[in-house]
Amino acid sequence: MARSDVVTRFAPSPTGYLHIGGARTALFNWLFARHHGGRFLLRVEDTDRERSSQAAIDAIFDGLSWLGLQGDEEPVFQFARADRHAEVAQMLLDSGNAYRCYASPEELTAMREAQRAAGQPVRYDGRWRDRDASDAPAGVPPVIRLRAPQTGETVIADAVQGDVTFGNDQLDDLILLRADGTPTYMLSVVVDDHDMNVSHVIRGDDHLVNAARQSLIYQALGWDVPVFAHIPLIHGADGAKLSNRHGALGVDAYREMGYLPEAVLNYLVRLGWSHGDDEIFSMAQAIEWFGLDAVGRGPSRFDFAKLENLNGHYLREADNDRLTALVAERLGLAADSDALPRILGLMDGLKERAKTVVELADSAAFLVASRPLEMNAKAAKLVGGDAPQVLAGVRDVLAALPKWDAATTEASIKTFAETRELKLGKVAQPLRAALTGSNMSPGIFDVLVALGREESLARIDDCV
Repeated sequence: MARSDVVTRFAPSPTGYLHIGGARTALFNWLFARHHGGRFLLRVEDTDRERSSQAAIDAIFDGLSWLGLQGDEEPVFQFARADRHAEVAQMLLDSGNAYRCYASPEELTAMREAQRAAGQPVRYDGRWRDRDASDAPAGVPPVIRLRAPQTGETVIADAVQGDVTFGNDQLDDLILLRADGTPTYMLSVVVDDHDMNVSHVIRGDDHLVNAARQSLIYQALGWDVPVFAHIPLIHGADGAKLSNRHGALGVDAYREMGYLPEAVLNYLVRLGWSHGDDEIFSMAQAIEWFGLDAVGRGPSRFDFAKLENLNGHYLREADNDRLTALVAERLGLAADSDALPRILGLMDGLKERAKTVVELADSAAFLVASRPLEMNAKAAKLVGGDAPQVLAGVRDVLAALPKWDAATTEASIKTFAETRELKLGKVAQPLRAALTGSNMSPGIFDVLVALGREESLARIDDCV
């Protein structure tokens, strides 16, 4: 296959947010297309009109945009193509590969109940497969069903799962067009994938049986069947099916929790795919290395601790201006806030300790806090006892400094501690508490510089 012939697609239903499993599916499709120099397309499967919403469509596109997984062409909306789907159903009728079924809902319910009572598989029994339309009951609009083969086997040569075989006697004559003339999911997907020239259908393995049914539609139409690749689903760290408590959340929730998109992408690509022992790599490397042959057949396990550690790595690597903007947004600061230079000046120290943007913003909050500072319990203890006398002396030393930079403040405080015969910690710890309201912070001399002379002295005064 020529490189340019590869076309993949991500086809979400707009009935909710872009969940993390869907994001991984989109990523695998995007990577495969990029690796082969092909195209990655988006299709919104909005045929379920009652459950589809514009809010969900917006949320899905927003999540994909945040991750950088935009399609290479304008997205296709499945509902808008209903006439084309009905046209193909008519083609199948004309070729004898489909037929009209006039069974009423009550009749089909009775059929299923009888099958259950007899311990038989519940499936359509083909009662209208060979009947003439002249037998049709009055007032019952027909559905159109595929005339599927009743013997033999359908084999899916899956690029991840290997050959998967289905007995055709287990695949009944599925409905292509409902009685109201609307197409079913099975027909719509086949027609859209064909018309969009999709070469590889990469999706979750919960669609594996759909691949068998869709293959029969392709064959009835005489169309080429795309390469199927069914990815195992994501499980929680405990091995159970992924739920909200494991992390089955929308991509927007991960952004809100303070994860960077590059960390989420790096983590997702390693859920079910591997490249040796490599854990941290760029998207450029992922594009170069990605292939379906390295996708595992077993479920992968979602682990928040690993994601947090990975996110911490990307925070430390991230541009300080970018992180300052993210922190400012979290803290509700205007783009021209006077506090931004303080945050930027201290970012190297702040990001060393944080694993998420939320933690980063929490640790930077003292830079914009109103005086007097609210102190945590440990900080309150540090400024108790004889600490006010120590701080009063430090305040006088700092106020007299000719220069206000990290080296000068450090030298003066060390000299002060030696003069008072105090360990540096006995001076630095109360000073940290007075300046930040916490017992933890970046280097105290960097904090002094970030706050500036006036604010630093005022905060010390509050404790003295």
